Amino acid sequence: MSKFEYVKLADAIASDISNGTLRPGDRLPPQRNFAYDRGIAVSTASRVYTELLRRGLVVGEVGRGTFISGDIRREVEALSEPRDARIDFEVNYPLLPQQWAMIAKSLAGLERVDALESALRVSTSTGTKSARNAAAAYLARKDFAPQAEQIVFTANGKQSLAAALAALVPTGGRCGVEALTYPYVKSIAARLGITLVPIPMDEFGARPDAIQKAHREAHLSALYLQPIIQNPLGVTMNATRRADIMRVAEKLDLTIIEDAVYGFLADDTPLAALGPDRCIVIDSLSKKVAPGLALGILVAPPRLRESVMSAVRTGGWIASGHALASGQRLMADGTVAELTRLKRIDATRRQQTAARLLTGYQHAADPRSYHLWLTLPSHWRSQTFVAAAARRGIALTPSSTFAIAHGHAPNAVRLALAPPTFEQLDSGLRTIVSLLGTKEEDFDSTE
Repeated sequence: MSKFEYVKLADAIASDISNGTLRPGDRLPPQRNFAYDRGIAVSTASRVYTELLRRGLVVGEVGRGTFISGDIRREVEALSEPRDARIDFEVNYPLLPQQWAMIAKSLAGLERVDALESALRVSTSTGTKSARNAAAAYLARKDFAPQAEQIVFTANGKQSLAAALAALVPTGGRCGVEALTYPYVKSIAARLGITLVPIPMDEFGARPDAIQKAHREAHLSALYLQPIIQNPLGVTMNATRRADIMRVAEKLDLTIIEDAVYGFLADDTPLAALGPDRCIVIDSLSKKVAPGLALGILVAPPRLRESVMSAVRTGGWIASGHALASGQRLMADGTVAELTRLKRIDATRRQQTAARLLTGYQHAADPRSYHLWLTLPSHWRSQTFVAAAARRGIALTPSSTFAIAHGHAPNAVRLALAPPTFEQLDSGLRTIVSLLGTKEEDFDSTE
C-alpha cells in the first residue's frame, strides 16, 4: 500500500472523529482486527495508527488499546473552563490566599440599598463617569495616560477583543496576528467572519518585515498584537521593536489592537504610548483581581471611539452595572494596584521554581510572567505529551491550541503557573520532568 493510501485511511478515521461518529474515549479495534476488516496488512494498519497518533487524534494506553483523544478539537477551540485535573497548568488565573479579604474590604457597602439602586440600573458601553475616571487613572503610567473619554467597557476581556475586531475589520476582512497567539482570537474571528493572517515572530515578537509582507499579500485591515508578556511565548518587545512596529503601522495605515491583559506584570512601555491614535488597548480585571470579576476595558482613540461603542452595543457586550461598580471601587481605592504588586512577586517566585526544576530542558519565559513555553524533546509529540500528562492528573496546553496556521505548531506545550499551589507546582513540575525523560513509546501502545 502506498503512503498516499494509508494516509487516506487515516483521513477517513479523522473525518469520523470530526463529524462525531467516533467520540473522545471510543476504543479503536486492535490493529489485527482493523487490518482484517479492511483487507490490509497488519503492518499497514500499524502505519495508519501511527499516523493518527502523530496527529494527536488518538492515544494509546498500555494493555488497554488505542482510544480517541479527548483533545481532538483543541486546534480550533480553546478551553472555556478548567478541566477536572489534580494539578492544573492550563487555565491561567492567578489567585492569592490573602486577596479575598482585600476584595471584601473594598466592596463593603456595595450591598446597601442606595449602592445597589445605582449598580443595578441599565448600563451603557461607557459606564459611569466615575468608572471611566477610575479606569483611566488605574491604567495611566509615566509614558501612557489615557483620557477618561477614551474608555469603553465590556463584560470581559474576550468581549473587548471581539468589539475591537468588529470595529476595525469588516466581515470577510483580514487581521494580522502573531503566528502563535491567544487562542480565543481564532474562535472570535471565525464568528465575525474575519480571516487571521499569521505573522512570523522572532525573539522580540512579531517581525516588522513580516507585517509588511503580509499586508502586501493579504491587505490587512488591522493587527492584533501582545507586545508585553506575549501569550503563549512570554516574549516582550524591546524599545527598538516597538518603534519599528509603530513605523510600519503608520506607513501601512494599520490600527493595532494592543492586548495588555498580561501587561500588569511589567512596566514596559505599551505601543499606545508611541502611537496613541494608532492603537486600541484592551484590558480586563479578571487576572488582576479574579475571574469572577470580569470587567473588560478598551482605550479607544477619539476617531474610533464611536465605532467601538457601536460594536459593543451591537454585540451585546455591555458590562453589567454591578461589575462596573465593583471594578470602580477596586481600582479607585488602590486594591487592584496592591493586588498587582503582590501578583508580580508571586509570578516571579513561580518562575524561579520552574526554572530550577526544569534545568536541562529547553524552556522560555519572561521571568515576570505567569506562564512558560516548554519545548519538548524530539522523542515526544505535543498532543501525546499532553495526553500522557493528563493520565498523571496534570492538565497542559498543546502548542496547536495557539497556532494560527493549521499544522504549523512547534513541538511544545504551554505551562500556566498561576493555578497550582506552591506544593502542587513543585509536585507537578517534578512529574513533568520525569515524563520528559521517558520515551513516547513507553507511553503509547496500539495493542
